[in-house]
Order: sequence, then C-alpha cells, then structure tokens
Amino acid sequence: MKLLIATILMIACLAGCQAPQNDNPCEEELVVTDEQMDRLGITNKEYLSAASKRALQWPELTNEWFGEFKVYDLKGDLAYEEGVVRRDPSAIIQVDGKYFVWYSKSVGPTDGFGGDIENDKVFPWDRCDIWYATSDDGWTWKEEGMAVGRGEKGAYDDRSVFTTEIMEHEGTYYLTYQTIQSPYNVRTKNQIGLAWADSPHGPWTKSEEPILSPADNGVWKGTEQNRFLVEKKGDFDSHKVHDPCIIPYQGKFYLYYKGEQMGEEITFGGRQIRHGVAIADNPKGPYVKSKYNPISNSGHEICVWPYKGGIGSLITTDGPEKNTIQLSPDGINFEIVAVIPGAPHAIGLNRTLDTDEPFNVFKWGLTHQYKTYDYQYIRRFEGKRKTTHVAKGVVAGKKGSDED
Repeated sequence: MKLLIATILMIACLAGCQAPQNDNPCEEELVVTDEQMDRLGITNKEYLSAASKRALQWPELTNEWFGEFKVYDLKGDLAYEEGVVRRDPSAIIQVDGKYFVWYSKSVGPTDGFGGDIENDKVFPWDRCDIWYATSDDGWTWKEEGMAVGRGEKGAYDDRSVFTTEIMEHEGTYYLTYQTIQSPYNVRTKNQIGLAWADSPHGPWTKSEEPILSPADNGVWKGTEQNRFLVEKKGDFDSHKVHDPCIIPYQGKFYLYYKGEQMGEEITFGGRQIRHGVAIADNPKGPYVKSKYNPISNSGHEICVWPYKGGIGSLITTDGPEKNTIQLSPDGINFEIVAVIPGAPHAIGLNRTLDTDEPFNVFKWGLTHQYKTYDYQYIRRFEGKRKTTHVAKGVVAGKKGSDED
C-alpha cells in the first residue's frame, strides 16, 4: 500500500511538472541572468519553455567546432574507374616525404542477397582486398598494389577484408580492418582483424585469429535469414563489429569500433548504431571491451583523433546524435560540442595535421563517394571553420553590413 501511494504521488508530481508554471514545487528552479536572456532571445524568464530550459543548460556556446566542407576529385590512379570499387580510405600518414593511404578494393557489380550466396557479390564491400596508394601532394595518387588480401578457404577472413585503418607505433605499422567468412548471409557476424609490417610497403603479417568479435549474447528467432527476427537482441555489438581504428592513448591502445545489434531497429534518429571501445596493453592485443560500452548513442564510420589529452569523435549518418562532433577527456565519456551538417562520409583523417587546434583536423583528408550503388571512388575533402554569415556582396565587419 505504501508503495502504491508513493507511486501515485510521484505520477501526480510528474504530471504537474508538465505545466509551464514557475511555482511548481517539482520543477528545479533555473537562475537566468540578463546576459543569458539577451543572448538566447528569451522573452520572459518567468515563463520558460522546454526549449529555453535546454538552451540555458547548454555548455558555453562557441563556434570552434562548427564548419563546412567541400569535396574534390582526385587525379591519377584514385580517379573514378568504371567497374572498380575503391572506398573507405584509411587515415593518411606521411613516410619519407610521401603520403600513404589504404582502402577497400573490389571489382564488378553488386548482386545482393537471394542468389548464389557462395559466388555472388552481395555488397560493394564484399569480396574486397586492402590496397594502398601514395602521393607527393595529396592530389595525384599512384596505386602501389595489394597490401592485405583475403585468407584461404575456411579462414575467418576468406570472404572479404575491408574498411581498414592505419596506425604507426615505434616503427611498426598496423592495419586493422573488418573481416567476413563465407558464406555471406544477412545473419553473418563480422569480426575485426589485424596485420603489421616494418614498412608501409609491407610485407604484412596477419593475425591468425580475429582481435575482436561481436558479443555472444543475442538469440536469433527461428532459422530464416532475417536479421530483424530475434528472441533477444543482446549487446549493442551482438551482430557486427565494424570500422575499427586504433589510437595509442595514455600508454595503452584504444580500439574504437562501430557496433551493430541483432534485431537492429529504426528509431527517431534512423538506424540503431552505436560505437564502442576495446583496450589493450599491446598493439596486437588482447583487446578487452570497455565496461562502459556503448560510448555513443549514434554514428556510423569511426572517425577519432587525439585532442588536448583527450579524444575527439565525428558522429555521422545514423542515430539521434548524428552529425555532431563530440569530445572526451578520457577516451570513453563523450559530450557534444557542435552540430556539423554535410560532413563527408567515411572520412580518412590526415594524421600529419596538428589536431590540438580546433577543426584543424579537418583541413584536408580523403572520403568516398557513391557514383552508383555498385561503384564508389575516393575523393579529397577540405574543411574550414565557419564563424560568420553575411549577405552576398557584403564585407563582414564593415559598417552597414547586412547579415542574412
């Protein structure tokens, strides 16, 4: 009975809190300064809408992380080539005066599911190998050849190796990437592999086993090849672990990745995609997933960088917090600092840039673009901060300027 009475009182209080009355005892009183009133354009501090209350609790408003992007075609071997898929560029590093990038490469159109699964190509990133290219100026690229190929029949990576990232540490180069084992159907569980070499040109030694696998706590419903039918969804990464990126951080190695959940839903932010992190003492592992996973509510491709002793993250494409830049002081707990419209997909950051200067990490890098669903190609992006908005023909800061 006491529990019932307490519940009724709590519901009554919550219901009362919905009324826009400043004398509501359930509502936490906000102190509003005249300066906040002026900057946020609030009409009356005695009558605050839910939107105004949220605005008053935002962090300090700055434009350090707000910007815009332009994308350009590349020259040389990374220009668009009919019949060839080049996508998901890695970060760019520079060795002996040359820029290096690694990427997924396959040939031929996409067949999709429902046909000969053993021989068809179900996605553009199916039946891929990892190739690499070099450039003197970041515009004209020379394709150097295959870096990491698919494994032998029966291996965990025999179907496709793709969506790779590069890390250099103490003279050794590490490529981490997604793997798929045949047959490729809609319930196939993707994993993450690793390869290392003493030179960016290879040769590369591959890990004998995956360094990261999906959580094993979801339960499929029935045997039909339908990834949305589940008895139990499991962790955020119970179906797939994707888009790996290793960052040396605080004396350890942080493997950031995208998780896909069994029975993935469509929510008010689109696809139900979140990011996680696994941590190791050695670049080759073993990697242990953080107890705090997931570390994002949204996202798609991983795009992370060191920033002033912490980690920055660009969240795009999926979820209620998509198209935001988020910063973390400890590599795990991220907070939104900006909304970024129009950020390129599958960004390959330029690791030669100074990342402690806000937005400088986006000065230039690589991305991919769909020419058609079957064929994608790699392009260059350039980003810059946007700090003002003025009408056409008006010089910002001049007397009489008319902002749009």
